Amino acid sequence: MLDIPVVFHFKVEFGPDSHDRSGGFSEDKDNRFQEVSGLTAEITTEEFKEGGLNEYVRKLPTGAKYGNLSLKRGYIVDSKVGDWIRNAVENFKFKPRDITISLLDEESNPVSEWVFSAAYPVKWSLADLKAQENALSIESLELVYKSFRKS
Repeated sequence: MLDIPVVFHFKVEFGPDSHDRSGGFSEDKDNRFQEVSGLTAEITTEEFKEGGLNEYVRKLPTGAKYGNLSLKRGYIVDSKVGDWIRNAVENFKFKPRDITISLLDEESNPVSEWVFSAAYPVKWSLADLKAQENALSIESLELVYKSFRKS
């Protein structure tokens, strides 16, 4: 029998500042997200035609390419993650952080973890405000990062 973890039980952790190693965001409210997407990596290639060979083109690996990490949660008014994002967007002061995404089992133990190195925000958005709907206000964060690894 395969042991396949469920995707709805996960945790997001913001590590210390990559430059001065000051503390991470350890408050529980800052680490709760309802959705994480963008866990992608691909190898980019370059086409190379060899002289005299017209039947095919060689594709050579040139590097790794990563998608942006997207996080969604209910909007929190007083949040260290929110302050970090505002400092980047409003003041153009970036403090990259390592972010760990953990897929958890039934007892909240990590099954798999991915560490995103030197992540910083590039986009923030708030769901549309609609007086006729009774819904939570959802904020979306988009982060870029240097690389990621499964730990």
